[in-house]
Amino acid sequence: MRDCGPLRDGGPLGLAGVALLLMAAGAGARPRPAVPGDQPRSNVVLVACDSLDGRLTFFPGNQTVDLPSINFMKRRGTVFLNAYTNSPICCPSRAAMWSGLFTHITESWNNFKGLDPDYVTWMDLMEKHGYHTQKFGKLDFTSGHHSVSNRVEAWTRDVNFLLRQEGRPMVKLTGHRKQFRVMEKDWQNTDKAVNWIKEEAVNFTQPFILYLGLNLPHPYPSPYAGENFGSSTFLTSPYWLEKVNYEAIKIPKWSSLSEMHPVDYYSSYTKNCTGEFTKEEVRNIRAFYYAMCAETDAMLGEIISALRDTGLLGKTIVIFTADHGELAMEHRQFYKMSMYEGSSHIPLLVMGPGLREQQQIPNVVSLVDIYPTMLDIARIPVPQNLSGYSLIPLLREKAESEVSPRGPRPSWVLSEFHGCNVNSSVYMLRTGKWKYITYSDGSSVLPQLFDLTADPDELTNLAIKFPVTVHSLDKILRSIVNYPKVSSSVHEYNKQQFIGWKQSLGQNYSSVIANLRWHQDWLKDQKKYENAIDKWLETTSGHCDHTCLAERSEVSGFSICNAHSSWPWHIFTVNIWRLQ
Repeated sequence: MRDCGPLRDGGPLGLAGVALLLMAAGAGARPRPAVPGDQPRSNVVLVACDSLDGRLTFFPGNQTVDLPSINFMKRRGTVFLNAYTNSPICCPSRAAMWSGLFTHITESWNNFKGLDPDYVTWMDLMEKHGYHTQKFGKLDFTSGHHSVSNRVEAWTRDVNFLLRQEGRPMVKLTGHRKQFRVMEKDWQNTDKAVNWIKEEAVNFTQPFILYLGLNLPHPYPSPYAGENFGSSTFLTSPYWLEKVNYEAIKIPKWSSLSEMHPVDYYSSYTKNCTGEFTKEEVRNIRAFYYAMCAETDAMLGEIISALRDTGLLGKTIVIFTADHGELAMEHRQFYKMSMYEGSSHIPLLVMGPGLREQQQIPNVVSLVDIYPTMLDIARIPVPQNLSGYSLIPLLREKAESEVSPRGPRPSWVLSEFHGCNVNSSVYMLRTGKWKYITYSDGSSVLPQLFDLTADPDELTNLAIKFPVTVHSLDKILRSIVNYPKVSSSVHEYNKQQFIGWKQSLGQNYSSVIANLRWHQDWLKDQKKYENAIDKWLETTSGHCDHTCLAERSEVSGFSICNAHSSWPWHIFTVNIWRLQ
């Protein structure tokens, strides 16, 4: 990290950062000339952060907070307007990015279940084909990580109980108006990457690939004991908070608790968000989150500055993205684990030699596209069995059929979720103006359909109003993945993993499970919750028992089932009479 010296705002980008912004202001809108095939292969730098809402990278979201490094990349390169995670949670999303395969193919079901440690990633292939490789910071795409609480919460999501698994979201101000190094671990990894560029990469005669993984703007861990447990603290300093435009902060509209989709209610409850929140609380949570995004942006700026200082910027393709977004109190939730835009929409910006400048691409893309893109940059043959498609044709405005024997990319993207804080497997198909979300086996939980053009805040579920559209999109989804079968497999996986974990604890089981993150609720009626788990383990299916559908009221082809009477009344499942 360079000394910021006498800069007027004391910013962390230093003199080189200021020069970058001046250069960006004069950047033209002309396309860069294409790079001939016999030219040296480009270096690549991938900066992947955690939990950054992609809508902050373009209008109107970009009015909320000052992100100069992202703005620089937009001027010098391309911003994707519809980039999505393939699974809105850390490990499975990163597994998709490093493998190029959808979540149901790698079976990366939750934060504990990712890729095998010896999985061949795009970085492995690039190294094999002559690239120097280096990784710093957060990776989190292999199995075996994250807390015991996190994995047990995922395994037991089918159990008929409601337990708060997170602390109530809160904000905390630290430091002073000149303190910009708040997330010190991320800054240290950024420093390592900067030093590697300046001391090693600058001397290479062969191309390099550098990966930097950041924890920010993921919320910070809160105290484990007491009311504030889990990772629910939005922490920043006055320095970053001053980068936020409070007047532009949008207070999200919420449905009443009784009107929420049943899965949304479960998520909101387990995330400890069903209590009362004032508008000031919500505004502050969002403001502190945006400030954390500003700090993330500064680390990206340090990497760009280092490339410029060493003369490598013009020879390097820079990619910035995130594993998923952050709801920041939209739909009465924080964190991710949702298919709503705040959680599933990610940033994706690319700049470098041979790529167009000042380009906005509306095509839907996703993290599985990173793998074939990396191979394309390195001129390595792209395997035909990948779920993703190279972004290079879009970045260079070439017909995809000219470059890929697979032909043009699909007009849809797939995202799926099988982890904690959601009591069902979830599948999202995003295409055109539509977002279609379906659950479990496709017949036991009410689906959702949103017109993102007319309803960008996703407040009106059109599934009942447009059953033909639902049927059409569901048909496309089923052609991609047999999601009822996948949901059943996940259910059985969860049971077997829980049984093995329980047996490994022996007589300590009751004590250990009572003191996980849900301990405050669990200890109020420990026997009740243990019995609920025992009953779940005795069942053979994770889906609603449809023999209970006598207590249903049919509405436009959908029928509400009151099977799970042990939950609050609005936790229900829905049987859908599919159009044939």
